Amino acid sequence: MIIGICGGTASGKTIFAKKILEMIGADSIIYLEHDAYYLGLDQLPQSLQEQKNFDHPDSLDNALFISHLKQLQAKQAIERPIYDFTIHRRTQHTYHIPPKPVILVDGILIFAIEELRKLFDIKVFIDADADIRLARRLQRDILDRGRSPQSVLEQYLSTVRPMHRQFVEPSKRYADVIIHGKIEQHSTGLDLLVTKIKAYLAEMHHADHP
Repeated sequence: MIIGICGGTASGKTIFAKKILEMIGADSIIYLEHDAYYLGLDQLPQSLQEQKNFDHPDSLDNALFISHLKQLQAKQAIERPIYDFTIHRRTQHTYHIPPKPVILVDGILIFAIEELRKLFDIKVFIDADADIRLARRLQRDILDRGRSPQSVLEQYLSTVRPMHRQFVEPSKRYADVIIHGKIEQHSTGLDLLVTKIKAYLAEMHHADHP
């Protein structure tokens, strides 16, 4: 079972995914971030390179991401890239991920890419207000990624916001479940998903041990 969790930058996708992990247990779930598959700055298409635009679907190695998801579906392990956001490129290392019954995928653009969208059994969109998302992004990029407030705001206005309007927001229409507001209030959507995942795992277990 592959579950896509989409939403704008800093909407709370990761927190939501981690709550599911906590409630189900990491033994049965792979958590795969689309962010790990960014292309290096020097690998971006020319037009995106000039703008340093990492919010366009073409800024990610989608072919590799899709093939990795298909490998996991076929019960094969993958070597997930490790991306360093401070230098805008992949490191030499990879992260070994063995297959598990459920895959949680999170990313801002995962519903904007048709071939990727087709792989999801359940599509969840987390809808948070733009001002809340910007505040969280400022905090994250300054603390975790060593950026200056000025550079975060410039990037937000030049590429993040326009790309959100062009790709992320319109992709919401593909969602099966839309979750609004703060993460803490996500209990209904969260419970719904956890129930579905547990039922699926029980079914798998029953099929393996009739």
